[in-house]
Amino acid sequence: MKIAVIGFGYWGPNLVRNFSNIQDCSVEYVCDFRAERLDIVKKLYPSVKTSSDLDAVLNDTNIDAVVIATPVFTHFEIAKKALRKGKNVLIEKPLTSSSVQAIELYEISQKAKKLLMVDHTFLYTGAVQKMKQLIAEEIIGNLKYFDSTRINLGLFQPDINVLWDLAPHDISILNYLINDTPYSVNATGVSHTNNKIENIAYLTVNYKSGFIAHFNCSWTSPVKLRTMLIGGDKKMLLFNDLEPTEKIKIYDTGFDHKTDEEKLRILVDYRVGDVFIPKIDSKEALFGMASDFIYCIKNNAKPLSDFQSGLNVIKILEASQQSIKQNGKEIILN
Repeated sequence: MKIAVIGFGYWGPNLVRNFSNIQDCSVEYVCDFRAERLDIVKKLYPSVKTSSDLDAVLNDTNIDAVVIATPVFTHFEIAKKALRKGKNVLIEKPLTSSSVQAIELYEISQKAKKLLMVDHTFLYTGAVQKMKQLIAEEIIGNLKYFDSTRINLGLFQPDINVLWDLAPHDISILNYLINDTPYSVNATGVSHTNNKIENIAYLTVNYKSGFIAHFNCSWTSPVKLRTMLIGGDKKMLLFNDLEPTEKIKIYDTGFDHKTDEEKLRILVDYRVGDVFIPKIDSKEALFGMASDFIYCIKNNAKPLSDFQSGLNVIKILEASQQSIKQNGKEIILN
């Protein structure tokens, strides 16, 4: 399986490294318009061809698949060209800048009979797979809430706000773990620059069942936090992605309540028990994602991080943008 990687910026080097390590797969090209980035490729991977000409790469009939790791606003046009040239396509998150673009790409991929996949790397982590198992086995019980914090003093993006940049990771995890359909979103955010691109934002995803999910994203935090809380009526779960070994902790903590009809108040009994730390798989998630892409091309299979996964994330992001521009108004999801 011969691969071309388009874009060798922040994430491109990781993609080249992982695809190079997959058996029966080779990275044939790296394409980038910046000569200094291609010079790095030549030093690290002397056998890989480099080019600043996208059309020349896509016209190479030996290339089976294209991996796109460029700014979000370029995803649609590059992917459309690649699919029409008969290439399988993997796109870094988020899939496109809009759901309309995503659906058009999917229709093109179906006509071309080629795989269209999005890289939601976190779905392939041992931690997320363990959380999926714990939820399926009802260790946590009936789920009540999902609370995500992804903040740091980070890279300000020139074309997308902080939710489009950071929230796709955790929204994709939410959609993967929660067997329920979101109903609406509310979002607020603020821009501290002159480009009106929000660098701090808060997103709430609402469900008719009463389950609620909340996301706190920031490029302007003095500390880096990557945490997720999932609460159930049996136990509660903490996921800390920055923890080197004990990424998941399960708390035997909760509460029971009843109504005192005479005094017209809620009586709450709290339960605080043991903390359990499960063992999780430590294999690199990006290698698992890349391997899934190659396997699904060869076997005409459905990837874990498929088109629908990418589209569902975009729909929430689009609605969050509408809500932010309307001062937190509730936006119903289609």
